[in-house]
Amino acid sequence: MVTDKNRVIQGKHGREILLDIYYTKNTKKKPVVIFAHGFKGFKDWGHFNRIASHFANKGFVFIKFNFSYNGTTVKKPTEFADLEAFGNNNYTKEQDDIDKVIEELLNGILLPSGEFDENDINLLGHSRGGAMVIVKASEDKRIKKVATWGAVSFIGTRLDVKALKKWKKDGVTYIPNARTGQDMPMYYQIFEDYEVQKDRYDVEKAAGKLNVPLLVVHGTRDETVPFLEAKILADAAKDGKLIEIEGANHTFGGKHPFLKERLPQHTQIAVNATIEFLKK
Repeated sequence: MVTDKNRVIQGKHGREILLDIYYTKNTKKKPVVIFAHGFKGFKDWGHFNRIASHFANKGFVFIKFNFSYNGTTVKKPTEFADLEAFGNNNYTKEQDDIDKVIEELLNGILLPSGEFDENDINLLGHSRGGAMVIVKASEDKRIKKVATWGAVSFIGTRLDVKALKKWKKDGVTYIPNARTGQDMPMYYQIFEDYEVQKDRYDVEKAAGKLNVPLLVVHGTRDETVPFLEAKILADAAKDGKLIEIEGANHTFGGKHPFLKERLPQHTQIAVNATIEFLKK
């Protein structure tokens, strides 16, 4: 298996996109999975490397990447070393990052054309990354199927009116990261980016616009995203399927760092269900 780690491509907004490519080199055209991490996530979080290897061993090209403004850097891909970038992230930048990865793939920059099927490009996203891949697939005819794990069905602000006014006045609000101890800035521009494209970033509506199958995988004990949001997404899609994993949390048993060799049971269920969906 080829593990091509930390490839750098230039994003569309002045920052690099760092990505990993996992596949078995055999000159056979393989289906592609492009994986988008969630809020306060990164491509090497927890068990994502083992998940990538599993997909590659099952005959896929698996590409995972850091959103260019996720707060990590090329030199420190697993640390939030650039909080200014994190604060200046928004949904348009994330959509353009996904698009750039697809472009570089199809242009033959990422791997030889004989190793992947350009007509079998699929998107997989976790948490907010799930919302992002639904929006992308609703606009992009190059995508064959979409799968989400623990995805949110709404990406507008969940702040009350008073808190929203304070955010606008201050220009910034801070999100605590319990794992790292950092207070992570979110500049008001992300809400402005959402507001001016509210229809585009209506995730439920985007799910309804999909002309390709959607798989929604969600744990019944997701402590971050209520299970109801999974039902909303699956019900909205013309061809939507919901996989309910009893007892699974938001990360399906994964944590960072993840030192075990075997995937957690709930993650393995999510992986198997996704592979079956993509191969069907």
